[in-house]
Amino acid sequence: MQHTISVWVRNEFGVLSRVVGMFSGRGYNIDSLSVAPTLDEEVSHMTLVTHGDDDTIEQITKQLHKLIDVITVKDHRDGEFVGRELALLTVEPPPEARAEVFRIAEIFRGKIVDVGQKSLTIEVTGKQDKIDAMTRLLEPLGLQSRVRTGPLAVARGSAR
Repeated sequence: MQHTISVWVRNEFGVLSRVVGMFSGRGYNIDSLSVAPTLDEEVSHMTLVTHGDDDTIEQITKQLHKLIDVITVKDHRDGEFVGRELALLTVEPPPEARAEVFRIAEIFRGKIVDVGQKSLTIEVTGKQDKIDAMTRLLEPLGLQSRVRTGPLAVARGSAR
């Protein structure tokens, strides 16, 4: 089962390495990882996506709490958080399909952020299934690359 975990850590050198090392040292996989400073310059927020049953996730959160630079750990449950990810999709459509790429971008509320002679780059945000659906529609039109952030998550109704 997929779990999205928020981890607030001290914004210091080596913290990311220690968190990732904890996962690899215990044989846990990180499907996605995003890290950025918060409004408090001394604190960073990590959003981790991993797979495991409830016992595995409980062990992961306990091990994270033991790390010296970890401030708070929150395992988000469905419906208890807002999650979004960003993707940049580059498409090289044949000339007769360029208008269709623009329509697909509009339908998915994507934004064309770069237009070249042969390519278009689209920025889209949303849930994973939205980005997957858009990717599937663009593949036959000349999708050349897809770069994703992985999800970012925040608990509903609270700062932590």
